[in-house]
Amino acid sequence: MAKTDPLALYNAKRDFSRTAEPAGTLEPGHGNRFIVQKHDATRLHWDFRLELDGVLKSWAVTRGPSLDPDQKRLAVRTEDHPLSYGDFEGTIPKGEYGGGTVMLWDDGTWAPIAGKSAKDLEKGHLHFVLDGERMKGEWLLIRLKPRGREKNENWLLRKIDDAEAGGADTLVETALTSVKTGRTMDEIAAGKKGATKPKAKAKPAAKPATKAAAKPEPRAPAKSRAKTAQGGKRPAFTEPQLCTLVDAVPAGNTWLHEVKYDGYRALVAIGKGGPTIYTRSGLDWTAKFPGIAEAAAAIPADSALIDGEIVAFKDGRPDFSTLQEAISNGGDMAFFAFDLLEVDGEDLRALPQVQRKDRLRPLIENVDARLHYSEHVVGAGEKLFEAMCREGYEGVVSKRADAPYRGTRSKGWLKTKCIRRQEFVIVGWSPSTAASRGLRSLLLAVNGPDGLVYAGKVGTGFNADTIDDLRRRLHRIATKTPPVSVPRAAARGAHWVKPKLVAEVAFAEFTAEQVIRHASFVALREDKRPEEVVAETPEELPVAPPRGEPEVPASSVKITNPDRVIFPEDGLTKGDLATYIAQVSPIMLPWVANRPISLVRCPQGRAKQCFFQKHDAGSFGDHVDHVDIREKDGSTQPYLYVRDLDGLMACVQMGTIEFHGWGSRAEDVERPDRLVFDLDPDEGLDWKDVQRAAEDLKRHLADMGLASFPMLSGGKGVHVVVPLTPQAEWPAVKSFADRFARALAAAEPERFVATMSKAKRVGRIFIDWLRNQRGATAVMPYSARARPGAHVAAPVSWAEFGDIETPKRFSIHDAAELIERANGRGLAGWGIADQPLPDL
Repeated sequence: MAKTDPLALYNAKRDFSRTAEPAGTLEPGHGNRFIVQKHDATRLHWDFRLELDGVLKSWAVTRGPSLDPDQKRLAVRTEDHPLSYGDFEGTIPKGEYGGGTVMLWDDGTWAPIAGKSAKDLEKGHLHFVLDGERMKGEWLLIRLKPRGREKNENWLLRKIDDAEAGGADTLVETALTSVKTGRTMDEIAAGKKGATKPKAKAKPAAKPATKAAAKPEPRAPAKSRAKTAQGGKRPAFTEPQLCTLVDAVPAGNTWLHEVKYDGYRALVAIGKGGPTIYTRSGLDWTAKFPGIAEAAAAIPADSALIDGEIVAFKDGRPDFSTLQEAISNGGDMAFFAFDLLEVDGEDLRALPQVQRKDRLRPLIENVDARLHYSEHVVGAGEKLFEAMCREGYEGVVSKRADAPYRGTRSKGWLKTKCIRRQEFVIVGWSPSTAASRGLRSLLLAVNGPDGLVYAGKVGTGFNADTIDDLRRRLHRIATKTPPVSVPRAAARGAHWVKPKLVAEVAFAEFTAEQVIRHASFVALREDKRPEEVVAETPEELPVAPPRGEPEVPASSVKITNPDRVIFPEDGLTKGDLATYIAQVSPIMLPWVANRPISLVRCPQGRAKQCFFQKHDAGSFGDHVDHVDIREKDGSTQPYLYVRDLDGLMACVQMGTIEFHGWGSRAEDVERPDRLVFDLDPDEGLDWKDVQRAAEDLKRHLADMGLASFPMLSGGKGVHVVVPLTPQAEWPAVKSFADRFARALAAAEPERFVATMSKAKRVGRIFIDWLRNQRGATAVMPYSARARPGAHVAAPVSWAEFGDIETPKRFSIHDAAELIERANGRGLAGWGIADQPLPDL
């Protein structure tokens, strides 16, 4: 019996004399490619395709893939496609099957998870791992039972909860260009040629992947967002900030929390002469980490000093022993950057932690796969700690969000460990039988007030290679005299060594005699000096605030008249506003800080006289800074800006209710880093009209390759915020915003207007583009509004936007919810995108 052609249906649906799609012919493949094509046909969707049995098995995902494990996306099975379709990008003529624009949106490899098979697809389910440019980690396809006369074969595509999980629409809202040519949907539709990227060599058929996340593979560096010629003066080594060990993760929103990585602490200095990698004690170890140095050379800055951790992966997790092997054998390593001390000659150490990380992110993300930005959460450290311990990580580092960088051990950085683990000085060793190759245990010590103090033995955790290496090292530093007083029983038969080697050891606890129990050797630490090693005893944390109540960070600014009522309709006081601003400062400062601001001041409350203020003659005090900006008349004026919590509180003390900011930062006022379109509806329009308008703006911007983010204004409208790479200057940004708004108004004059005229706004929505010019401002995220209800401007996601019933959804009563939202998956990556101003 003749074999059925799996591509017969594909060919039957198409007229290849009219469409540029490839004809369906079977061809040998490598068995593990997957692609996703964004397809603007009758309805926008994403075509998800897996290479299997010589064809591309295909599903149309109506809303696109979601990184949120709770979001199950409908995936309608379509006909098999030929393997050659994996490189197709272009326009299918109108009237033809699937007529519309097609973008190659993702490309990579796939494999069933360990213990599963591709044949599971025939049973109606497939659990697999993706390694694409955009889709990564574990995913699941499940076939639904047909209902009634349903003709389509419906499936569900769902992300598994792993390290690659994220926001519901993070991918589809921010990944807007082709992975093949870099073109937008508009450019593809217009036939504009793109710079086709070199095609990667085909990979051999993948083996089933393990359930753990795989270590990242080095890839070619992405296009940098700015210059990469590092010609500035390379920063010198500086003492790193160190952590204090505590017995529990601190609670409250004043702390941000990061994973504690199991690797080597490193300061990476870049500048003229190339990168230098320093250990925590100032040793130059660049030669030990050539791959990290190579990656750091692509960081887009003239010079910088970056703090972080170098790691190597085992079973998807950082592993110190694997790192030592990688150093010895030239294996793969990665650098997790978690702080920025200096950039382009500017010392950032006095800035709050959240601002330093805000400056760090664009220097690291998408530069090289060996460089990683160390993500964090604010105010949810307990959950992170539980998850890290469950997954076998070392612990969590907690940092005060508002604290400067201090080159010493302080309580501004705390560490909480899943298991007890620290460094010890090796002072001797005990011999054993030949079966153990002559080494039974190491004798350990720590530094006390009067010198070295014995701390016990470690006799497990060695392998044959480790024992051989230790024996060689120990023999070279042998001595006849014990360097520390050791109990007689422990000293019996011991061989002594000079205290020059440091070992990292995991253990259960210290006994009452300060000797470790149930110890296991981890590795030697060549980056730490013996004289630094002391017993680490966890300190107790102060009592946390009541559950559900955000912590109020301490400020040196005194708020006078805290009982003065400033929202008379609601009975809210100046003290209430100050408490709110302090509570949300860790999530507010990344947007407000280091940006010229205009303040709405209402010294007697919002119902009395209020006024804008943007200049300062010194009345705000030392906590509020100034940046000199040239005015149109040629004069120079001191514009206000804040850097930290004290700056915010000084403004509140002076009667400030609203914070409005420029579209550029204080250090580069002539190059905007965002666009804001304020949708201001006529009085007779409904909130639903505004929501539909915002969705339309999002779609038009996305077709041009611009990701956007909605923010409830706290008034009657919504702001559509468009992050920009700060390259274009104000005249170009203003021109783009003007032409974009006027084009929408011309296309739909019954809905939109792009002029301020009140008479022309009747029954329409004013697209206020005027905020995108030099000197104009827009209300900042989390700022209160000087209106009844004490509502606040609040970031929201596009996924939830359509279900929100009012732009006044949040008020200063909602600090706890706003903080929780800011740290949740839904707002992950809000307001962040690497995108230059396009042509219009």
